Amino acid sequence: MSGGVFQSLNLGANRGDSMENVLENWRRFGAAAGFDGARFVHGHQSHGATVRIARRGDMHGVDQPACWPEADGYVTDEPDVPLVIFTADCTPLLMLDPVAGVIAAVHCGWRSTVADIEKNAVEAMESLGARPENIRAAIGPGIRRCCFQTGPEVPAAIDALLSGDVKGLYGPDAAVPGEKFLVDLPGTVRRRLARLGIPEENIDELGICTMCEPDRFWSHRAMGTRRGSQANVIVL
Repeated sequence: MSGGVFQSLNLGANRGDSMENVLENWRRFGAAAGFDGARFVHGHQSHGATVRIARRGDMHGVDQPACWPEADGYVTDEPDVPLVIFTADCTPLLMLDPVAGVIAAVHCGWRSTVADIEKNAVEAMESLGARPENIRAAIGPGIRRCCFQTGPEVPAAIDALLSGDVKGLYGPDAAVPGEKFLVDLPGTVRRRLARLGIPEENIDELGICTMCEPDRFWSHRAMGTRRGSQANVIVL
């Protein structure tokens, strides 16, 4: 429905696209994916580590204010309560414990990741009866090591998060030796989940870099602020 820089299925309401277009995009997306695109859980993503327990009463439309002024993750055990996070390079993480009937949607930017939002999400799931050994995790499209250039502060924070278990997660950028690094953010999320007790075989990673494929995905680093947003959804 959307056109111009927002073409085609922009799902972000705060990017500058018309609300009429965004609402129609959500209608089409929901119809294709099998949920009501008019009502779901979403909050204001602040690149923090706050995870909220979501209930049916927290659902609302994308044209309404976010439920919470700060939230980068949501957990629920209620059926038909879609949990939504928005991304345009950050790593999307969706989790399910099929035994307990608990789901989570987590926005894993690098700041959220090193602040251990993964641990907060798993603990929130456990509070509803989930067990790490039963959790299935899906890591979706996000910027990958090929494109995620950072300063030394990001590798240092990853070192602290993983207590030095960082082999293969970053390395110096040969183009700017000693100053810049290339970082595997999805790999960092995956390793943290494993250290939290989720079996490696239960963690699936799509392996797609949003910055490498701007014809398929919106990428903040590739496109700047004039772009749309992906939405990542999980529902029981």
